Amino acid sequence: MPDFSVIPSIEQLRQRPAIRALETRFGAEATVDALRAAAAEARRALASGADAEVVAGIEQAAATQLTAAFRPSLAPVINATGVVIHTNLGRAPLAAAAIERVADVARGYSSLEYDVDRGVRGRRDVHAEGLICRLTGAEAAVVVNNNAAATMIVLAALAAGREVIVSRGELVEIGGGFRVPDVMAQSGATLREVGTTNKTRAADYASAVSDRTALILRVHPSNFTIEGFTERPQLAELVAIGKKFNIPVAEDLGSGNVAGPDPGTDPGTDPGTVSDPTVAATIAAGVDVCCFSGDKLLGGPQAGIIVGRRTQIDRIRKHPLMRALRVDKMTYAALEATLAEYVAGRAETTVPVQRMLATTADEIRARAEVVAAAIRAHHGWRAEVVKGMSAIGGGSAPGVELPTWLVSISRDGLTPDALEAHLRKLTPPVIARIEHDRLLLDLRTVSPDQDSLLATLIATRMG
Repeated sequence: MPDFSVIPSIEQLRQRPAIRALETRFGAEATVDALRAAAAEARRALASGADAEVVAGIEQAAATQLTAAFRPSLAPVINATGVVIHTNLGRAPLAAAAIERVADVARGYSSLEYDVDRGVRGRRDVHAEGLICRLTGAEAAVVVNNNAAATMIVLAALAAGREVIVSRGELVEIGGGFRVPDVMAQSGATLREVGTTNKTRAADYASAVSDRTALILRVHPSNFTIEGFTERPQLAELVAIGKKFNIPVAEDLGSGNVAGPDPGTDPGTDPGTVSDPTVAATIAAGVDVCCFSGDKLLGGPQAGIIVGRRTQIDRIRKHPLMRALRVDKMTYAALEATLAEYVAGRAETTVPVQRMLATTADEIRARAEVVAAAIRAHHGWRAEVVKGMSAIGGGSAPGVELPTWLVSISRDGLTPDALEAHLRKLTPPVIARIEHDRLLLDLRTVSPDQDSLLATLIATRMG
């Protein structure tokens, strides 16, 4: 018969220094629950004939359980994939100025809905508007929680119960099952398709206009391109149709390119164009409303930014959905700080997404040589620098790649898949990519100050 008396009581265990430390860190209730679970497991082990030494493991078992239970599911990773705007990895890393502003605003109270000058209740939807308008040339702007929400509220506010004309070639689905027709249905607007998948002309839009038409909508193709026998009207042609029939024209740009350079041609007419059209160019073309993401090319927090003519923006601002889709103080703080970097003319060096896009292949090669040498210095590891391509990602500039240099790594006895799994188990996890049976690291998406950490993590934590 096993001697269960060797297992201390929960109260006895709580008097031990190690358990007191656990209570300080994780709280008394959670620690007691973990001790009970560990003690129960020790009793089961004794009952099955295990050595009494299992009792000594109760403290460690409780600590392990608590650490696992309290470990955040959202944690930093090192993005070595070369995909700059990586949706699965949180899209755009924030600029240092944005992080500092968030910390300043989050640690206390703020003027989110308070007019400091007048001493009365204010409105949150005015934050960031001045900076957005300055960058884009729009009359007015409003911010919601992402670009899907922006599209939804634009349609709901301007076209509910009426028709919206959209080219069949723009009825896209992007990540997460986001489909333009589904969003339109939820908004209460009715889809009026024109043209074909590969060819839509201005005349198709004009012939579809009726007394039920509320809006002409143009949608960024996002994460795909149509090449070959294609045609898409110039944005100016759609604006002219809108003016002729007194119908507003809206464009969902998606990516949020406020920095340029603008391609100088209408999006979709030049498949070789590297950059997406700028928001400023779209506004200058005469659209009534334009929406785009805050966390893609703009490099800020997740947000949907809607810009355009004041009359249309005011209708959107007053729509009942606005309260459900509005953003919080930390989003405004990060967005304003990010926009300020563009206004000040230093975004190319201070906003991580812009800095990564601007980094040359030669600059990456120099870093890659250093990282490869550091990895090779450890026994059993091999690393070489090879040519490759980086991706912009996030549905921005689909089909466009950036020349880069990659660190190809291998280790005796490990397949590329096993090595990739090893990297994901590091702290922080290193996310790489496998191509042509090689494990590759692209330093374009690794902060330069993480280069030495990356090499150390990979080579010395094999276990």
